Amino acid sequence: MQLSVKSDYATRAVLGLAIHFHRDVAIRVEDLASEQGVPANYLIQILIELKANGIVRSQRGKVGGYRLVRPPAEITFGQVLRSVHGKVFDPPAVGDSGCPVELREAWGRLQQVLDVTADAITFQQLLDARENKMYYI
Repeated sequence: MQLSVKSDYATRAVLGLAIHFHRDVAIRVEDLASEQGVPANYLIQILIELKANGIVRSQRGKVGGYRLVRPPAEITFGQVLRSVHGKVFDPPAVGDSGCPVELREAWGRLQQVLDVTADAITFQQLLDARENKMYYI
């Protein structure tokens, strides 16, 4: 299973906005793109999808940009992936009546495990993991 670069960029964007969430300011697309190593033109398209799915909101004006709608603890990895892809994992065999029942069930179990796992990861957990990294000389 391979997700597209779009899923990577979407999660980077949300993590970048989560980093700035406590400042309660909108982040310009250009700044977010630069910080996260994402092409700005592609990032705009992703942010529009995240906005349509209630993950981010935009702010116009001189201090405009994007910010998270909810705190990072209330946004999951799964929500972000579904915002840009639909289902986290969508094997065609699950809906294929020609596929043996035992295989459909196995695919369905895998789909459920991936959904549960993706929804168990919040962006606050990712921030905490980031902040807990300490480097010693």
